[in-house]
Amino acid sequence: MATETLAVAAPPGPLVAFWRSFRENRGAVIGLAVVISVVFIAIFADFIAPYSPIEQYRGFTRLPPAWIDGGNWAHPLGTDPVGRDMLSRILYGSRISLFIGLSVMFVSAVLGVLLGLLAAFWGGIVDVIIIRVMDLILAIPSLVLAILIIAVIGPNLTNTIVAVTIVGLPFYVRLVRASAISELTKDYVTAAKVAGVGPLRLMLSTVLPNCLAPLIVQAALGISDAILAAAGLGFLGLGAQPPTPEWGSMLA
Repeated sequence: MATETLAVAAPPGPLVAFWRSFRENRGAVIGLAVVISVVFIAIFADFIAPYSPIEQYRGFTRLPPAWIDGGNWAHPLGTDPVGRDMLSRILYGSRISLFIGLSVMFVSAVLGVLLGLLAAFWGGIVDVIIIRVMDLILAIPSLVLAILIIAVIGPNLTNTIVAVTIVGLPFYVRLVRASAISELTKDYVTAAKVAGVGPLRLMLSTVLPNCLAPLIVQAALGISDAILAAAGLGFLGLGAQPPTPEWGSMLA
């Protein structure tokens, strides 16, 4: 009697399983498409934008969008008071705004991880000093604090990143500290200590990987918060300075 071999399909890999679950949420797929589009525009703005973002066309100042009376299809979104093409500035502005968001997120996450782990592991006076400084930053409205920092160090793109990083830093520090304190009470940390694992390895190799889930969520949210904060400063004339094509400064 012949035996039949049944072919069993291999289980999908983690990325395939993630995508199958992710695509069930239509809103998430649409959001991903928007994010990919913005990133694509930021990367290839040199090829997509019809004009240089800083070139001035003095004969075409303050043009309205092309579909309004007085508009010109050579400048579909019109021009600003000095004749710069608004479509080109918006396309190039996505690059600057994404750079601000990613830079703030990266620096805040790195500093937040270091300070949060120090506060959780060392405790005592180190923990008190770090957390009280973070509480002081949180006690001041974020925009007011960012304006104060910019007023002291001067308005430009680099200082905007510094100001927004300081404003957002407490969220990362407190999140990492709380997660690390929770992990330190678990058995695997005790086992690692008994096995003779050093403090640095215990922090970075044992505890930190188990604190990454909430940190990744905060980092994703922090990018959009940083872009909005930078745009607010730019609107007030305290962000990226002209002729840099940053979204907030174009609204000013």
